[in-house]
Amino acid sequence: MRVFRLTWLLPALLLGLCNPAIAAPEETESALPVTDVRTFAEVFERIKRAYVEEVDDATLLRNAMRGMLSELDPHSAYLSSEDFEALRESTEGEFGGIGIEVGMQDGQLTIIAPIDGTPAAEAGLQARDVILRIDDTPTERMSLQEAVTLMRGEPGEDIQLTILRSDESAPRTYTLTREIIHSDSVKSELLEPGYGYLRISQFQSRTGQQVRDALAKFTEQAPLKGLIVDLRNNPGGVLNGAVEVADAFLDSGLIVYTEGRLDDSDLRFAATPGTGISAEVPMVVLINGGSASAAEIVAGALQDQRRAVIMGTPSFGKGSVQQVLPLANGDGLKLTTALYYTPSGRSIQAQGITPDVRVVRGRLEVAEGNDFGLRESDLAGRLANPNGTQEPRVSSDPLQDYQLGEALNLLKALNVLERLPAGAGVGTSAPANDS
Repeated sequence: MRVFRLTWLLPALLLGLCNPAIAAPEETESALPVTDVRTFAEVFERIKRAYVEEVDDATLLRNAMRGMLSELDPHSAYLSSEDFEALRESTEGEFGGIGIEVGMQDGQLTIIAPIDGTPAAEAGLQARDVILRIDDTPTERMSLQEAVTLMRGEPGEDIQLTILRSDESAPRTYTLTREIIHSDSVKSELLEPGYGYLRISQFQSRTGQQVRDALAKFTEQAPLKGLIVDLRNNPGGVLNGAVEVADAFLDSGLIVYTEGRLDDSDLRFAATPGTGISAEVPMVVLINGGSASAAEIVAGALQDQRRAVIMGTPSFGKGSVQQVLPLANGDGLKLTTALYYTPSGRSIQAQGITPDVRVVRGRLEVAEGNDFGLRESDLAGRLANPNGTQEPRVSSDPLQDYQLGEALNLLKALNVLERLPAGAGVGTSAPANDS
């Protein structure tokens, strides 16, 4: 019986399994599958011997690890040291790039959402655009992490993206100039006296503090009559950032909890008493198909605690948590380790947050079937929901943004209801008691 000569390359744990002469007599439930490991060794050897170009051992092994992770779900990945550093930069809020969140749909590199104020948003790239080429490199068979690495680079450098839009027959080419994608993830303004607007474009390590600073600035001018939190096309980000933002609006109760296979994956996050804005201030949260992950944590917590009215269209539906785990060689793993649940126990994985009030951006988009962008349920290899069930740029001008205008109108209506005599109406600060 042949013994493959590559066995010295594999970890010591695999040596006995690859060598039939010293293999364990039988497999146990926790043992590696002997037959599959031998097949892996055989494939490795045949590539080394017969592939048209010579490939070094390290490249083959790294490619095998990348494939192993990419087949788990769309959000797990093997990170080279460069990718690891790029991910760290993005969570801290500053990196060189064009400002888009991307995912894989049916094997195609697809835009989930452009980030506000970035070259991608300014150029008019849209959710669900398919990226066919990055400069001269086709994206077919390219991993998600490889695409992200290609699109990042030094500020001032140009990049060409060849895009295919779902309602167009021919691709178009965009030339963008990379910029430093800055850390400010929160924009704020008063739409009218007393009515505040917070636009959160993504969740970073400092997003919670930026939200608190914006709220303090609002209340310095005059008491708030109402607040709109805009999470449309927010692709998510850091879990702690989402928890801190939700905590800024809640005084008590659960915000989110996570469950995984390991004990340290089971976490619970609750609001801190006395830190949220007054419960008497009515809130509307805007979401759409580009609102994902951390954005859905905030929307789900505020919806379950009946602290805000959720308005817009169903969210993306990414209900999984990834940990970034460093490796001894300087590389890293981004590994899905848990699912998160809203306070009422809902998993939104591949389902999303359903708004309390459904408002689409306009009749034209409904007629064309474009009220949703790419969603988690569209991604190849996505995780199933454990419960067993399965846009364009945002403007802060209520006159130009139909959804935002409706949110402002709703806040004004809620204020009218709050001023009615007892028993005549109810606001959002507390549900009516059954009698």
